[in-house]
Amino acid sequence: MRVSMTLSLPRQPSSATRARHVLTTLLSLTDVSEDTRANLAVLISEACANAVIHADPDSGVDITISIDDHVCLIEVGNRGRSPDNTKLDADLPAPLTIGGRGLPLIGALADTAAFVTGAPGQVLLRITKHLTDARAAPTR
Repeated sequence: MRVSMTLSLPRQPSSATRARHVLTTLLSLTDVSEDTRANLAVLISEACANAVIHADPDSGVDITISIDDHVCLIEVGNRGRSPDNTKLDADLPAPLTIGGRGLPLIGALADTAAFVTGAPGQVLLRITKHLTDARAAPTR
């Protein structure tokens, strides 16, 4: 099975929730394990929240979700400046620091995550997560 969807959402906090709902609906068509679904929900929420916070003021948030039998690919893009030397595997900030946890969290939960070249002036974060089949997942 292969399913994909492209969304263009406004640059507002509720877009992260909308994107998560769309992803959850698409995943409901699959046999993906609950743990993997939960990780993907966090990944798309953090990526969208990051785009909303850091996008140019008049930019929207463009999202592509592609799911096949083995991998979920999520791309979140917006107009803005590409982050300089941003590492997705960076250490978390100090406990009392506000913000700064999204990208390290994405780096920890995704199988791959990187800022990739998009259209000129576009920031594009590409995330992949291998899908664990609920039938193959160990029972607790």
